[in-house]
Amino acid sequence: MIQITTPSRLHITLIDLNASLGRVDGGVGLTLDDPSMKLLARETNEGVFVTGSGDPGRIKSAAEAVIPKGKGIHITIGDAYPDHVGLGSGTQGALAAGWAVNVMYDLGLGVREVAALVGRGGTSGIGVESFEHGGFIVDGGHRFADKGAFSPSAASRVPPGPVLFRHDFPDWPLVVAIPDLKGASSRREVDIFKQYCPLPLEEVQAVSHIILMEMLPSLVEEDMHTFGDAVNRIQDVGFKQREVGLQAEEVRRCMEIMREQGACGAGMSSFGPTVYAVAEDPGNVKNAVSEYLGSTIGGRVFVTRARNTGAETVCDK
Repeated sequence: MIQITTPSRLHITLIDLNASLGRVDGGVGLTLDDPSMKLLARETNEGVFVTGSGDPGRIKSAAEAVIPKGKGIHITIGDAYPDHVGLGSGTQGALAAGWAVNVMYDLGLGVREVAALVGRGGTSGIGVESFEHGGFIVDGGHRFADKGAFSPSAASRVPPGPVLFRHDFPDWPLVVAIPDLKGASSRREVDIFKQYCPLPLEEVQAVSHIILMEMLPSLVEEDMHTFGDAVNRIQDVGFKQREVGLQAEEVRRCMEIMREQGACGAGMSSFGPTVYAVAEDPGNVKNAVSEYLGSTIGGRVFVTRARNTGAETVCDK
């Protein structure tokens, strides 16, 4: 029996959807300790079988992409968290399934090789690095000549971009709210990229400036207030501004409430609807957002921390 427990992740922003320097994408993200996903896998006769909660079809397809001919695996999805809410469940589930096959049959693959086989990381490398190492991550995107288009990970087959920066995240409280909505996915994601890209170069430069000269130094210096200011600024420029603008009013209001209640910074993860905040008084922020969602569209609000390690694999053979 093999048990794999994955983290989740916040995708803070994409960096370059202009590509005038010959590269595209790039991203900034943060690994979360909660929520997590747990898969249990055991060897069977030929074939892939998946049971449990979550998205069995995606897990099955990922395992089939890695498993050797004539071999079999039965995967049970235990703990899971919602898909299409901005926490990266698709990448974590696919990687966990592929990794279970890799470990079970001693294939000797690395995480990035498994990611390429299961088709993840084609836009953002944050989820792949979160699975492997955790922490706060900046990836360098892809050569535009290799990718050939502005597109989301699910529509791209290029391997994950290189990790430019990985750092343990401070032990700061993180308030995460998951409204009872779904973010963009599949065809809708593709259409959004087509509609807004390429972005103006000056917006890419503005995002890069915030990341390089405010967000990264504040992280290394463990300055929560400046880090939060960088998160706030990112919501108003580049592709993140478009992602936020497409959200329901309730999602944007959650971020406003977080700031009103003293959060140093509040942002939206990926295409949403998940929003997050760094706050010295997380209880006050959590309670205010919980009350708001409870009176409107509903949702889950909780306090967590960053996870500075990757997925956990336990073998009981």
